[in-house]
Amino acid sequence: MVSGVGMETVTDGSQFRKTKIVCTIGPTSNTREKLWRLADEGMNVARMNMSHGDHASHKAVIDLIKEYNKLNKHSIAVMLDTKGPEVRSGDLTEPIDMVGGQKYIFTIQEGADGSDGRISVNYDGFIDDCAEGDTLLVDGGILALKIISKTVRDVECEVTDGGIMKSRRHLNIRGKSANLPAITDKDWADIKFGVVVGVDYYALSFVRNADIIYELKRYLSKQGAKIGVLAKIESADSVSNLEDVLDAVDGAMVARGDLGAELPVEQVPLWQSRIVSGCRKRGKPVIVATNMLESMVTNPTPTRAEVSDIAIAVREGADAVMLSGETAYGAFPFKSVAVMATVAKRTENAMLSYSGTRRYGSDESEPID
Repeated sequence: MVSGVGMETVTDGSQFRKTKIVCTIGPTSNTREKLWRLADEGMNVARMNMSHGDHASHKAVIDLIKEYNKLNKHSIAVMLDTKGPEVRSGDLTEPIDMVGGQKYIFTIQEGADGSDGRISVNYDGFIDDCAEGDTLLVDGGILALKIISKTVRDVECEVTDGGIMKSRRHLNIRGKSANLPAITDKDWADIKFGVVVGVDYYALSFVRNADIIYELKRYLSKQGAKIGVLAKIESADSVSNLEDVLDAVDGAMVARGDLGAELPVEQVPLWQSRIVSGCRKRGKPVIVATNMLESMVTNPTPTRAEVSDIAIAVREGADAVMLSGETAYGAFPFKSVAVMATVAKRTENAMLSYSGTRRYGSDESEPID
């Protein structure tokens, strides 16, 4: 990698662990004391999610990370994750309880607040992207609606999987990528901010092809900024152009949340394996992300499936695994990191044992509480 810290270094909490841990920083974890403790538990990379917060709040965290790096032998890297182009619904007067069989209108007309069954969309190309029979997903599939007809400004949908519809929700058509600019004006402002404060990596959201990677790299070269560029593989187009994208980037992230919304969910594990394998063949780092310890946002212990999920990512050869809400706003951020570190370490030790490097069962790592 082009950066001096992060994927290729470890913290005190991960002295014998090769798999790195990326922690999303938010209200639960953005103070000096909490950042220090995350590092002690095993954090290797601090992720700044530019979908939330402002430059001032992110700079305050980055300054604290730099302070930590000056005071400690091992360094924490900073990753700036762009918001990317997004299609979102507008503001509602109140949440809507959508029930299967009900019909709603999604419209590019401004001001539709749900009060009359009409919900605004912030993207003028939404109508062109929709076709009769398509599935409209809300927040990656929390709700699903079937498109039954459309006009020049409205799309009529029937609820197939109901739930609560709230304001400013992420929308996408399954199997299709919105025809939006690959890097938005906000993204460019955030990228320039990253150059100024000296981040180590960019995680570029909703990458569709290699062209935008080369464009960003040309910009960074002109700025004299040695910042690694990671592509978040999370759209139908990025999967279609996977080989070219992996050739262009410095590394990749398997962003399973949006990937599972754009593709049939049963394909996500298959694409995770392909992306990890593609990065390994190229000698480039790869992060597996989304829902790894989601239950620990509210619960002090992980599910068995979550533990297995981390172990599978490690066995497949992921260079890093990532925590999102678990460390950004969850109730148990430090325990989440500790669990992830322990599972990763024990899985690595078991892999060594299985290969004959050490006797199977000789791992004396502490159990997960």
